[in-house]
This record gives sequence, structure tokens and C-alpha cells, in this order.
Amino acid sequence: MKSKLFFLLAISASLGAWAQPKIEFLAKDNTIDYGKVSKDTDSGLRTFEFKNTGDQPLIITNVQSTCGCTVPSKPKEPIMPGKIGKIDVKYNMNPGPIRKTITVESNATNVEGGRVALKIKGDVIAKEEPNILEKKKGVPTSEF
Repeated sequence: MKSKLFFLLAISASLGAWAQPKIEFLAKDNTIDYGKVSKDTDSGLRTFEFKNTGDQPLIITNVQSTCGCTVPSKPKEPIMPGKIGKIDVKYNMNPGPIRKTITVESNATNVEGGRVALKIKGDVIAKEEPNILEKKKGVPTSEF
């Protein structure tokens, strides 16, 4: 009887070792391209969606950016097998090129160390202010 109980415990422990959470991001190349955007018309908020393709709950333990101009937020609850999770990223929309990396740390077994690098890219353009002192083109001027 003891040998059967030991055998059952050994099998259940080994099956537990095969059960694994896995993370797959839906964005191509794990990148979101903002394109050309204006600070005045875009909030800078984007969302990375991912799926737990494993058979155990996926836990996102940490999400961090390479700088303070990009603020990511992580899910608070584990992502169950087959379910979709979201990581929101807010960029501060300073004019100029966007090239930032966000590192996601999790218990996923299909990525090295449970870490995945996400990227955002694009170009924030400044709204052009009209110069009231500049002559307008194409408007006829009258000479006295």
C-alpha cells in the first residue's frame, strides 16, 4: 500500500513539473508602432495584449521601462490558461522620435528567464504654431 501511495505521489509531482505557464504577445515582433503622432491629439496610451498558451496560471511579476517617460502597468491577477492579458504603456509624448523598451518579467517557461522585451517606436511631431509676423504665401499684397 505504501509503495502505491509513493508511486501516485511521484507521478503527480512529475506531472506538475510538466505543467507550465507560457506567454505569447499578439503584437508583431513584440512592437507597437505609434507612427507619426501629435502630442495635442494623442494621449500616448497603447496596450500590449498577450495570451497564456500554457496550462498553468501566468503571473506577471514586474514590468519596467528604460526611462521615466514611459510608464507601463501590469495585470494584478494571474492570467489563466487560454486567457488574454493586457499591459498598458503610456508615453509622455515629448516631440521627437520614440524608441523605448519595456521589460516584462513573469513565471513563463517559454522565454529565457521569464523575461520578454517589448518595444514602442514612432515619431511625435510638434504642432506648428502660425507666425503672425510671417508673410502668407499666395496672398496678393497691395502697394500704395
